Amino acid sequence: MDATVKEIKEKYGVDAIGIPTDVGKLEDLKNLAGKATAHFKKIDILVNVAGVSSQHPFHQQPIEEMEMLANVNYLGYVRLIRLVIPQMVERKEGHIINVVSGSTLVDPIPRGFLTYSSLKMGLRAFLKGLFWEMREHNIKVTSLLPGVVASDLTDHLKDVAVEQRDRLMSPEAVADMVIFALSCPANSNPLELAVINQLTTWTKPIIDYKQTQAK
Repeated sequence: MDATVKEIKEKYGVDAIGIPTDVGKLEDLKNLAGKATAHFKKIDILVNVAGVSSQHPFHQQPIEEMEMLANVNYLGYVRLIRLVIPQMVERKEGHIINVVSGSTLVDPIPRGFLTYSSLKMGLRAFLKGLFWEMREHNIKVTSLLPGVVASDLTDHLKDVAVEQRDRLMSPEAVADMVIFALSCPANSNPLELAVINQLTTWTKPIIDYKQTQAK
């Protein structure tokens, strides 16, 4: 982390700090929000991007794993927003950007991702509601719905082979979505931005979309 902070400072000439955080733990999130506010005096932009995934038939998925997915992929976002947003409301300004998932565009949910994608759909619904509550406070809320991205999150998916990596979107494509959201005029709010893989969507060979098992 220290190396990353140093690189950011030197490359972009900005102030930066690193705070180790388990986003699935409320106390860690409180520590993150508190230290960031103390150091920078205020938080203008929050980008929620942390996430974990798993791939199981629902009847075989460990319950402990389901709880971990909920704590990180849903509560991690909601809790951190709740910790940061009061200061934005007080100042009548701020932008909350959330990397959700392109899987929320798929109906029905791909096999093996029932818990993961259901939580993401719940998060997407929450963020839409948050937008309508916060617009009167001049706070923007944006959800990003990216396709399958080459990252640590997808490295372990069993259907993603080495020769299929060129079909995945780069992390830079998601970063561009963040920059676009932040570059919109003050009187406009990009509620949702979806950028999906051109060569493949949430179907084979990246993720098995079949809804029935072969006999």
